[in-house]
Amino acid sequence: MKTIGMLGGMSWESTASYYKVINEGVRDTLGGLHSARICMYSVDFEKIEKLQYQGDWKETAVILARGAKAIEAGGADFLLICTNTMHKVASEIEAAISIPLLHIADATGVELRKNTVKRVGLLGTRFTMQENFYKGRLTEKYGIEVIVPELVEQDSIHSVIYKELCLGKIRARSLQKFLDIIHSLRDKGAEAVILACTEIALLVQQKHTSVPLYDTTRIHAMAAVKKAIETKITVFPYL
Repeated sequence: MKTIGMLGGMSWESTASYYKVINEGVRDTLGGLHSARICMYSVDFEKIEKLQYQGDWKETAVILARGAKAIEAGGADFLLICTNTMHKVASEIEAAISIPLLHIADATGVELRKNTVKRVGLLGTRFTMQENFYKGRLTEKYGIEVIVPELVEQDSIHSVIYKELCLGKIRARSLQKFLDIIHSLRDKGAEAVILACTEIALLVQQKHTSVPLYDTTRIHAMAAVKKAIETKITVFPYL
C-alpha cells in the first residue's frame, strides 16, 4: 500500500472528513482491520485565512510548500492538498516536491466525465467561484461548462463557509440558503452541482435535494484510496 500524503488544516473540520473517508475506503476495499498509511501535515488555518484576504498568495504557497516538503520527507508516495481553494497555488506546491500531486479538480473532472455531465454548477469560496484555477481546469481538461451563483449568492456562500462551517457550526437556515442556490443553478441548466469547498458537505448532503451533488472531499479522498492500493496485494501462504 502506498503512503498518502495529506496537507490539511484548511480547515481541520474537513481534514477530519478526509481522514475518515480514506480509512473507511481502505477498510472497505481490503477488509479486516486494514487502514490507510498516511503522512499528514496540518497548518494553522488562521494565518492562511489572513493571507488569503490580503491577497498574499505567494506567502501561502511558501507555507504550504514547506508542509508538502515535510510530508515528502515523512515518506509519502503522493500528495493531497485537502482543500479546494488552496489549489490556487497547486503549481507552486507541486514544483517544490518530487512526489505526484493528486489534484482535486482532476479527481472531480474524472467523475463528472464518467457520468457524462456536461454542464455543472459550482459552490465554493469566493476565490474558487470567481477565479479560473478550478473552473478553467474542468473546462480545458474535461470539456465541462461551469456556472456559478450570482454575486450576492457567492457572498452568502463565502460567509457561511468561513464564519460557520470552518468553525463546526451547522445551521438549518444556512442549509436552506444553500439548497435555494443549488435549485437556482439547476433552473439555469446545471445537470449537477459540485460542492467545491471541502466544508460544504458538512452542511449539504445528497439526501437534502434531488439535484446530483459531487462532494469533492469524498471524491478526492476515494481517488487517493484507489491510487494507494492500485497494485494487487499478494498474500503468501505459510510454508
